[in-house]
Amino acid sequence: MQPTPAEVARTLAAGRIAASAYVANRPGPYRTRHVSDALGRVLLLVPVIDDLALALRPVPGTDDTALVLDVRDLPPTAGAPPLGRAWISGWATALDGAEAQQAALDYAEIEPTGDLLDVGSRFVLYRFEPAEVRLEREGETIHVDPAEYGAAEPDPLHHLERELLADLADHHQREITEFVLRQLGESAGPHREGPPPRVVRLDRYGFVVLLGAPGSRYRARLAFPRPVRDHADLVQLLHPVLWPARHAQPERGRLHQGGPTAS
Repeated sequence: MQPTPAEVARTLAAGRIAASAYVANRPGPYRTRHVSDALGRVLLLVPVIDDLALALRPVPGTDDTALVLDVRDLPPTAGAPPLGRAWISGWATALDGAEAQQAALDYAEIEPTGDLLDVGSRFVLYRFEPAEVRLEREGETIHVDPAEYGAAEPDPLHHLERELLADLADHHQREITEFVLRQLGESAGPHREGPPPRVVRLDRYGFVVLLGAPGSRYRARLAFPRPVRDHADLVQLLHPVLWPARHAQPERGRLHQGGPTAS
């Protein structure tokens, strides 16, 4: 298993990655701070005195403005494949009163910041429900149904991915190497004498490893037996792999191999 396009788009738009906004009939792009709430609606935190706030001012007779949010993945380490680039379109509306207060609480659940205390004075929150969602990756544009996007959940490990990969490389390289080569079996044959495999991506469904020397590298995906719920669940699942000496009978089948893909 691996993340669906809807899950990838939700992960990218969750608010952990910087985004740009394009506003209809306005110059751009505009750098913006954002998160997505539990329903997938995008919340923008914008200073009152700001070019984006001026661009989002609706034309007379309307109360919203057409906008596209552009979020591009930043791979966590060298050799890691990017998740892609999400384009999310909708109509942004400024919030006030009780709606703004609730939106500030929703925003704080994802990205707590003291600027939320100034919503209504120095800052304004805008919200838009995605009307169109596109995911670009590996030269392909995938149109994601907005209902599927709203129902999907962002990956619970994405905001920790860089830290987790560094920990695996710094403290568990030997265990990871032994496990990966054991799982890949004969398919890893010519690469067994090369550099040790590196875990370069990690999500709730499994991880991607990079094998081989420069010029002959390829990537393989190893899938977890079930999606992990959070960091603690990941630690429990990987414990037999990373600390095999603590288990009388190491659970060699705790993960299963996804098909190796050429890099």
